[in-house]
Amino acid sequence: MDRIYQKVRNLDAYPKINEDFYSRTLSGGLITLISSVLILFLFFSELSLYLHKVTETKLLVDTSRGQSLRINFDVTFPAIRCSLLSVDAIDISGEQHLDIRHDISKKRINAHGDVIEVRQEGIGAPKIDRPLQSHGGRLGHNEEYCGSCFGGEMSDDDCCNTCEEVREAYRRKGWAMTNMDLIDQISHRINRLAFGDYFPGVVNPLAGIQLMHDTPNGVQQFFIKVVPTIYTDIRGRTVHSNQYSATEHFKKSELTPLDSLPGVYFFYDFSPIKVIFKEEHISFLHFMTSICAIIGGIFTIAGIIDSFIYYGQRAITKKVGIGKFG
Repeated sequence: MDRIYQKVRNLDAYPKINEDFYSRTLSGGLITLISSVLILFLFFSELSLYLHKVTETKLLVDTSRGQSLRINFDVTFPAIRCSLLSVDAIDISGEQHLDIRHDISKKRINAHGDVIEVRQEGIGAPKIDRPLQSHGGRLGHNEEYCGSCFGGEMSDDDCCNTCEEVREAYRRKGWAMTNMDLIDQISHRINRLAFGDYFPGVVNPLAGIQLMHDTPNGVQQFFIKVVPTIYTDIRGRTVHSNQYSATEHFKKSELTPLDSLPGVYFFYDFSPIKVIFKEEHISFLHFMTSICAIIGGIFTIAGIIDSFIYYGQRAITKKVGIGKFG
């Protein structure tokens, strides 16, 4: 049995040295102190990464088709009456859906963008009060909207609904235009446009943009590429939604075909690639492996540096001693 124990002792890769042979140096103490601080810093860094969630991203070919798509939108048209606005849709097969009213509400706003009233489309909608004109009166049933000329009116009946009309009113009075950005135009602002439900990190590139045009007639086109997205949080809850990228183009009235009415058009199609986001924590085994690598690596490098300094100092001491007695 003793022979077996002896053979096991011979396999010891960590031979022990008697404390009487230890030699402690100032440089060794400083290196140990610096190494300990560095180990603590890296340990807490790894611990922070371990406690925080990370998001893994995968790209797959999307084979699912025929699912319903929920579109959330909020668009402001400052100079168009609500009665003239409608939502139409047409799919790739040519099927048309005109004047869609389901789950859509219109809010009347004044010349300053403040909401006057809200109308919920559909049966049983409340009666709508006449909106305010820019000169303070109420808009009648058969009247047209009369925009402000910003002081350039020659009479109370003058209206300016475009930038060109404002410029003409200023020209008649001999005034100069200072800041066209303050003039209301026949334009629109996209407050929100999302394809599907919200999930953390989603970016809607068209949300919040405002486009200004100097002509009341034209076609604003948005070309949208919708990317199906699945997001799974750290608790396992899954959200099926979409992301998108978009480009825009505006056609003036003289370039617009006769069968194309002025308006804002969103052309969208689906990407064949699906994006999958999944939140997860770093595994505990990975965390322990990193900690062991930090401790072992720093102590190994610190030992090499300490040995280099120690034997360098001994070599210098020997040379000095030989020089004295030479």
